[in-house]
Amino acid sequence: MKWPLLLWLAVLLGIGRPAEAHQVNLVTARVALTAERIVKVELGLKGSDVDRLIGTRTYDAKQDAVDPAAVEAAGAAILAYFHTHMAVTGGGSACAPGNAAILPDGDGIIYRNSFACASMAGDIVYRSTVLTEKDKAARQVVLVAQGRSETQALLDADNITVMLSKEPPSLASTMWRYLLTGIEHIFLGYDHVAFLAAIVLWARRLMPVVKIVTAFTVAHSLTLSLAALNVLVVPSRIVEPAIAASIVFVAVENFFSRDVDKRWRLAFLFGLIHGFGFAGVLREIGLPTDAIVPALAAFNLGVEIGQVAIVAVALQILRLADRWSAGRSEPVRAAGLVYALSALIGLLGGYWLFARVFEA
Repeated sequence: MKWPLLLWLAVLLGIGRPAEAHQVNLVTARVALTAERIVKVELGLKGSDVDRLIGTRTYDAKQDAVDPAAVEAAGAAILAYFHTHMAVTGGGSACAPGNAAILPDGDGIIYRNSFACASMAGDIVYRSTVLTEKDKAARQVVLVAQGRSETQALLDADNITVMLSKEPPSLASTMWRYLLTGIEHIFLGYDHVAFLAAIVLWARRLMPVVKIVTAFTVAHSLTLSLAALNVLVVPSRIVEPAIAASIVFVAVENFFSRDVDKRWRLAFLFGLIHGFGFAGVLREIGLPTDAIVPALAAFNLGVEIGQVAIVAVALQILRLADRWSAGRSEPVRAAGLVYALSALIGLLGGYWLFARVFEA
């Protein structure tokens, strides 16, 4: 029960704001990792603990405060202690420290420094035996900040390290991850699958399909890139119903037109809308700041791979259906099959449109 109590006291008194009071036998630390792999460290501890560790006389028990002049005079000795008992490493090697500062803080002292780890390969680790090497009953509460996320760790004499980050992934692994994400999204994006299926139901020749796929690709690649880079962002409450409406439109058009040759125009127009939908996934998972363009290109390529696979499978199924319905005669596209599939896809699109409009 002692550790949770110490943790609660540290959060209440020492972490997340300038320390007004410091607890005996407790170090409060805040460690922040930036995108540039720079680690900013701030530690606070009680003046009496500083004197106990180093043999200085900075703390006045009657006033329950440290003497700023005494802290300044003992600055070199205090810094030497921290340099011995606290470090930030990258891949096992020490990251380059900046200019450290020792500051009086009410009844304690504050240590501040930054460590440059950009040139260090491997995991970034914060290591500290401050106070715990002297007293095994001591504890150190560490608030770890990275971007907008914050976590807490509790160090003691036996547990002296906190993993701040793992080694940055290689460019190849980053691109592979986004490629797979693009493929996964197109296969799990049932509305995109329904649109692609509906728009090729009357196609029996390869060239119109190539035009349709190319137009759709060019269009959604354009809006996907603009939206993912926050150049042009359309709210999902508009995009999602519009995608559903595009499915209904193409499905209904199948009842009135069999002219597949001109459908590349529709594919381009609606591809612009679908691109904003693809971008919503990227905004959720984010783009790596050090590889924005490669990750975006890989995601887009993944979408294209999935799209081509879906169209290829759909066309093969339609060809098999043509042969089965024609028997021994020349294969033809059965109008009843196209109408039935279009009706089913249109109903799905209508359901999605209704649901998304009222959800918005």
